[in-house]
Amino acid sequence: MKILVIGSGGREHAIVWKLAQSPKAEKIYCAPGNGGISELAECVDINVMDKESMVSFAKEKEIDLVMVAPDDPLVAGMVDAMEDAGIRAFGPRANAAIIEGSKAFSKELMKKYNIPTAKYEVFTDSASAVEYVKKGTFPTVIKADGLALGKGVIIAQNLEEAEDAIREMIDGGKFGASGSRVVIEEFLTGPEVSVLAFTDGKVVKPMVSAQDHKRAYDNDEGLNTGGMGTFSPSRLYDDAKAKECMENIFLPTIKAMNAEGRTFKGVLYFGLMMTKDGVKVIEYNCRFGDPETQVVLPRLKTDMVDIMEAVIDERLADIDIEWSDNAAVCVVEASGGYPVSYKKGFEITGLDALKGEKDITVFHAGTKLDNGKLLTNGGRVLGITAVAENLDAAIKRAYEGVSKVTFDNEFHRNDIGIKKYD
Repeated sequence: MKILVIGSGGREHAIVWKLAQSPKAEKIYCAPGNGGISELAECVDINVMDKESMVSFAKEKEIDLVMVAPDDPLVAGMVDAMEDAGIRAFGPRANAAIIEGSKAFSKELMKKYNIPTAKYEVFTDSASAVEYVKKGTFPTVIKADGLALGKGVIIAQNLEEAEDAIREMIDGGKFGASGSRVVIEEFLTGPEVSVLAFTDGKVVKPMVSAQDHKRAYDNDEGLNTGGMGTFSPSRLYDDAKAKECMENIFLPTIKAMNAEGRTFKGVLYFGLMMTKDGVKVIEYNCRFGDPETQVVLPRLKTDMVDIMEAVIDERLADIDIEWSDNAAVCVVEASGGYPVSYKKGFEITGLDALKGEKDITVFHAGTKLDNGKLLTNGGRVLGITAVAENLDAAIKRAYEGVSKVTFDNEFHRNDIGIKKYD
């Protein structure tokens, strides 16, 4: 089977790595891929948003299965384009990917179908939005409606911060069209948990839980990022919470999307917060999370090609998905200055020291090969993932891996997975 994975980050590296373990994967292409992915797949220089070129390539190479990994091409209709050309593709069509593409849509969906979430209002002009926050309490959450690379969420601690965020998004165009409409939400408190789920539009099969670290620096300080590290399983997500989420969130969401004529097929990501009033939805993503994928897929025992085909053919109920009873931790090594501004092109050293380590895998997020040298090429550069019998052992191994790999201006958090909750 010939497979095409669309995307270029750490998530895509983890997906390619897992697909390469399938005996059905005869040949894997990745567009555009990165330096690490090139060791497992043939990288093709096609922009993830170029639907016409991507479809032409899939036809030319007689691709049997396409995995569309990032949010932007899913929201823009890459799966639609593939399916319309008669090519089997994994992921939601555009009318379902809107669940991530528009925060206003997802909030209205939850309100309409009584799915627990924070109270909110939607605004398109800054004056009305500012008047609204003046009457509220702080902190408050201000979100760009559209996609913003995981950075379109501001937690305003006071009125001044709220006004600045609103005006930067709506009037200043900070996130382009994505910020021309904003969602202002009640600030919820409690630990966050990520649960990804496979769904064929009828059946929901959750994956093992994970927890992400969004802030740039230790102790959850600094700006929000795309994710500085993650671990699985969550220390807090037990069988009782899983049952609550299935009954109150997972199944109701799939049923709501069906009722709206937007059947969702693919991976649906549930960003959850465990509040004193029960589990509530913070956000939906229409795809595998990054870096959650880097700790979830190493724990997957079932052939991923089989799962993807079952989702496409709407026979997920017929597949038993098995997970390892272990733990995984991913620590992101990033470029100094991320998530604001950073330099690229520094040589990465030390990776050879990890090649013989069976319990440590290095997923490349922002790298490129240049004349045989591996160079930094992004804000998040590498994800060092370790698997062990429990979280504490996996944390120790992940940081042992981090200590061996370096590049100029490298930084990482030192507390991934360590935070404990009462």
